[in-house]
Amino acid sequence: MGFIIKVLITAVAVYLAAYLLPGVNITDVKTTIIVALVLALLNTFIKPILVILTIPITLITLGLFLLVINALMVKWAASLVSGFTVDGWFSALLVSLIVTVVSYILNAFVGDRD
Repeated sequence: MGFIIKVLITAVAVYLAAYLLPGVNITDVKTTIIVALVLALLNTFIKPILVILTIPITLITLGLFLLVINALMVKWAASLVSGFTVDGWFSALLVSLIVTVVSYILNAFVGDRD
């Protein structure tokens, strides 16, 4: 159940990013949920490998290279999902920042009540 809630929170964050940023377009709500699923899969399986492979450059840049990896995940999701477009790397970086902040805030409200 927690995975579904996290995907829905990510979908809300992606939709908000598309609403706020002019270079990001999503055709419908179904596409938004698919984008959230693709981002979840990419962040679960591909991102850890990229983080490990780029440890030296991440250390040299004091962790700022992780922003590039996040933007890469957004661009990759845009290339995998039809109906989701991101114009440029700066827009992808802004999408990743908005998704991170909005997801953090929504997870704080909806988080586990154990």
